[in-house]
Amino acid sequence: MKDIRELLGADGETATWLAHLDAVGDPDFDIVLPTADELPPVLLQLAVPHQDVNDLVALLPRREDSAGLWWLLGRCTDALVRTMGRIERPLPFPALPPGLGPLHRYFYVYVFVAALPHIRAYHRARGIPDDVSCLTLADLGRNMAVHRQRHGVGGLDVAYWLTLHFRGAIYALGRLQFERARLGNRTGRAITAAGLPYGPGDPALAVHVPEFYGPLSGHACDASFRRAREFFTRAFPEERYGIAVCHSWLLDDQLAAYLPEASNIIQFQRRFRDAYRPGDDDRTILRFVFGRDSPELDELPRRTTLERAIVDHLKAGRHWRGGAGWLRLP
Repeated sequence: MKDIRELLGADGETATWLAHLDAVGDPDFDIVLPTADELPPVLLQLAVPHQDVNDLVALLPRREDSAGLWWLLGRCTDALVRTMGRIERPLPFPALPPGLGPLHRYFYVYVFVAALPHIRAYHRARGIPDDVSCLTLADLGRNMAVHRQRHGVGGLDVAYWLTLHFRGAIYALGRLQFERARLGNRTGRAITAAGLPYGPGDPALAVHVPEFYGPLSGHACDASFRRAREFFTRAFPEERYGIAVCHSWLLDDQLAAYLPEASNIIQFQRRFRDAYRPGDDDRTILRFVFGRDSPELDELPRRTTLERAIVDHLKAGRHWRGGAGWLRLP
């Protein structure tokens, strides 16, 4: 274990995380990973891209090979299982150092695979349909596809995001994903000011729009919102959700100056009432639309109205900021 500690402890943020894992103690369940023969079908069920499967099999951690690595796997898996079903997020998994080799890009995939039987059991106990469970957990593979698209190599660099899926906090219901959350101060105050009986700290569903799922059509979104009210009433009857919120680059009201009123993005915006105006944030829209954080603007493609709008807006010296909105669930 010393080698892992020395490698990870060199970074202050990661050292704090290691101290947290130490304080939690040993898991009270066995940590199990599939064998090399068993792993591929498990990965494919999670929509892991085919080109990543062989690498994941080759790098598969084994208890007898590295006590330190197995300790880390166990503590990370336990961090998910201990907080299963809670709305509050656990301490986020940090990026691992390149000194781990290719494993630093793939390690958290094994954590989620080790947690898979536990989240599936939680879903069954809540009466969550198998198709919803499978589609929700397949976001692992989607985000690995995004990683390869952005970086040109396999891996997963948004482990903090996937902790929602593998702890029962978020669900894919058609075109949209809905996260069990609580209203923040600014959004909660805006809803209270609108005369609704909700405020900071009250339950709310955070709306997320996944990539690689076709157009953001009004019909598909209508179906998702209708399904959300029914789904959460049945699966989480002790939690009352009357409000949905969304914080996204898609809600930047400046897009209305560039996109036609009938576009899916503008129609999606029209569903929400403004909660507050975020600060400037060019990186997010560039990352989601072009897959890059700080590109040279002249190198970006201009194939669509949206792509041209983003680039022209920035070239004119203006900034994107995203948006924060809310709506009453139907």
